[in-house]
Amino acid sequence: MPALTWLFDLDNTLHDASYAIFPAINANMNAYMAQVLGDGATPADPAHVNYLRHEYWRRYGATLLGMVRHHQVRTEDFLREAHRFDDLSAMIRAERGLGRLLKRLPGKKILLTNAPRRYSREVLRHLGLHRHFADHIPVEAMHVHGQLRPKPSKVLLRKLLAQYRIAPQRTVLVEDTVGNLKAARALGLRTAWVTQYLPTDPNSLAQSIHPTRMRLTRLPAYVDVKVKSVRHLPGSLARLR
Repeated sequence: MPALTWLFDLDNTLHDASYAIFPAINANMNAYMAQVLGDGATPADPAHVNYLRHEYWRRYGATLLGMVRHHQVRTEDFLREAHRFDDLSAMIRAERGLGRLLKRLPGKKILLTNAPRRYSREVLRHLGLHRHFADHIPVEAMHVHGQLRPKPSKVLLRKLLAQYRIAPQRTVLVEDTVGNLKAARALGLRTAWVTQYLPTDPNSLAQSIHPTRMRLTRLPAYVDVKVKSVRHLPGSLARLR
């Protein structure tokens, strides 16, 4: 039987982005969007900024896409401004032993994150996990036919399956975002839902960035395995094969 290929998300999957990173991104994104949406002298109203951030996330799966499509924002500008940190390493929180966990999982591991390259590379290196991934696909690399197609794009996932010559039923998407898992399952991928870093407060800053990342009371049909931590994945291999 062919080995599994693992597509790992980064934020709130391999580390606790809700602790400090997402609140910082939230503040950065608000400030940048307020300037873009303002009249050149006065920033846009915070309520309007919040509405558009949620609406673009709901409609496109990423606020970035809405800003690019409707406000002519350059992708690199948005990502740079949203990911400004005084000391990123001090903001990272994660479990111990993740490297040993990844070594125990049979098959190729690929990082698939809607975060930008520079940020995701720095987080991986801080965690000491970069050596465990055969490839790293950040949001800048998620172009299909010249258009940016971040998760949960099915077009992107189809491209990756063809590019790596992997069968969907032998590919596992490991994620905290159920919308991304739903798209993957529709294409036949196996899905693992990581829940320990999900915010339970709908008014939390982390939740305001990722409004689809809510705990669900019942296991969705498109989720094969629900685990609190990625450290529990080896115990779920039988259900993913």
